[in-house]
Amino acid sequence: MHFADDTDDALQFVAALANTLPTASASGRDELSTEKDLDAIFEQHPYSGRIDHDEAELAEVRSARARLRRIWDLDTPEAVQEVNAMLREAGALPHLAKHDGFDWHLHATEPDAPLAERIRVEASMAFIDVIRSGETSRLRVCEAPHCDGVLVDLTRNGSKRYCSLRCGNRVAVSAFRERRSDARG
Repeated sequence: MHFADDTDDALQFVAALANTLPTASASGRDELSTEKDLDAIFEQHPYSGRIDHDEAELAEVRSARARLRRIWDLDTPEAVQEVNAMLREAGALPHLAKHDGFDWHLHATEPDAPLAERIRVEASMAFIDVIRSGETSRLRVCEAPHCDGVLVDLTRNGSKRYCSLRCGNRVAVSAFRERRSDARG
């Protein structure tokens, strides 16, 4: 599946953000507890515009994370309502932008808008592309037992099942051990 580059980037960022929740993170802890944790996400997924690096911003981003994570659990009509609500709340006005080495792409907030608002709006714009193209099945919850991680399946054949290599390996090792145990018993 191929979406526009800015859509791919936004979807991958939202999945990474959602996967900092304790039920999805590799460490089993909330990986968005400090401003340093937030900076770590931006090392992997650069974000332009205003970033305040303070406790209030961290709290707002954590709230946005929870709200965005819910999208994976909603059916399409509910997701549409949530996306529209986030865009409405921000007074989003889509416009083309070109900056920081990125070619023309969409933004719907100003660069000086609060970070959490920009995250919600950019994610909503990406979700619009997913919904309009009828590809909501590409937004999945990890199939690994005891993992609440999310993934965006951008593979051609739609076969991605796990939120991380760690989860895929854990399931494969478990299946191998079960087969080996069955063969012995």
